[in-house]
Amino acid sequence: MRVIWSSLLILVLATFPAQAAEIKIGLAAALTGSVAGIGEQMSSGAEQAIADINAAGGVNGDKLILVKGDDACDPKQAVVVAEQMVNTGVKFVIGHTCSSTSIAASKVYNEENILMMTPTSTQPELTENGLTNIFRICGRDDQEGPAQLRYFLKHFADKKIAIVWDSSAGQRSMGEQFKKELNAAGVKEIFSEQYTTGEKDFSALVTKLRQDSVQVLDIAGFSTEAGLITRQVKQQGSDIQIIGDDALATQEFWSVTGPAGEGVLMSFQPDVAKRTDAEAVADKIRKSGAEAGSYALYTYAAVQTYADAIRRVGQDPVKVAAALRQAPVSTLLGKISFDAKGDVMGSSYVLYRWHDGKYAEVGE
Repeated sequence: MRVIWSSLLILVLATFPAQAAEIKIGLAAALTGSVAGIGEQMSSGAEQAIADINAAGGVNGDKLILVKGDDACDPKQAVVVAEQMVNTGVKFVIGHTCSSTSIAASKVYNEENILMMTPTSTQPELTENGLTNIFRICGRDDQEGPAQLRYFLKHFADKKIAIVWDSSAGQRSMGEQFKKELNAAGVKEIFSEQYTTGEKDFSALVTKLRQDSVQVLDIAGFSTEAGLITRQVKQQGSDIQIIGDDALATQEFWSVTGPAGEGVLMSFQPDVAKRTDAEAVADKIRKSGAEAGSYALYTYAAVQTYADAIRRVGQDPVKVAAALRQAPVSTLLGKISFDAKGDVMGSSYVLYRWHDGKYAEVGE
């Protein structure tokens, strides 16, 4: 048994008869720090899913209990949170938010026979390590990068492009993946470089962009730093087209950029809120005062996925993992299936454009 490092917040989201058993669902997310906006969406999605499932009678009559842990997108803290989950008796974890934290925590979960399903971590390495207890309900960098490339080649092939990426493992993977695919398509970027997570002054980068007459900037970075780069670029009077990734799919990005975010493009999975059942869930989340973005809905679907498998085979994590690979699961995302690696099958990406504080899909 591992040592408990700090307390966890345990939320009981419905009242059940005293004889009802409990099924603990862990939420390991970045609830503070630079990507807290995504972590907050994950939290609201998990809370709503558990509330809805419990209101409908739970899972085989047992109620779900949500156990939260905050890793602040820090790999070392993610290991601490994973150890907390072990000591709290959690067997099913949703998370982590960042790829680096998911990869770090996955080793603990593998040792302790705990299932982990991330709705946000896209780095391919996570499901390439041969661990049978790790699942991903979102897509991967090597699926997202091609979507950006297709759009660039169709609309900006004659433009000068630069690529920058955050120093975190997941965003570095995204940036390097896009660069690799761009070069393979016969396009050479003007320059590519890394910046540091938490950096606030990007004046040197902005100057370099202007000196090199860059027209398109691809940013693989979280909403705060990407927002600051966007704002500082626009403040210098530049009309550079910014293209980001799914990390910008949070209102936190617009809160940093303000009007400077107008027209920014980003890659993300198709808008699930267009589905009737997903729209109803999003409406309930918004009424609670939380942001009902796609990360909230993907997290909701992750809870549904666990609940469905547990109904079928019980609470043994090995049997649940096998069940997830054997049969499709109905969720608000539609029917989903997982491959042998634990990746969701049929994942795809499209481009979105920010306009007046909201983002919407754009055509090819």
